[in-house]
Amino acid sequence: MSPMSHTVSAEIVANVLSVDVAVGDTVGPLDSVVLLESMKMEIPVLADVTGTVVEIVVAPGDVVTEGDPLVVIRES
Repeated sequence: MSPMSHTVSAEIVANVLSVDVAVGDTVGPLDSVVLLESMKMEIPVLADVTGTVVEIVVAPGDVVTEGDPLVVIRES
């Protein structure tokens, strides 16, 4: 059985302040992958799964809306 991919998505309209991971990084469910800013509040977005980052879809300064992909993780 091949590993599944999990896409971490934005839950709100926000600005991307920082991307906290790089392609190849191993992450767990409580690891922040992206830091968003909305209405002067900083909101860390968590990985939700254990795996390896295979794609980063956003960059600092991007504006995302609800449902936009942020990071793709290959589950381990």
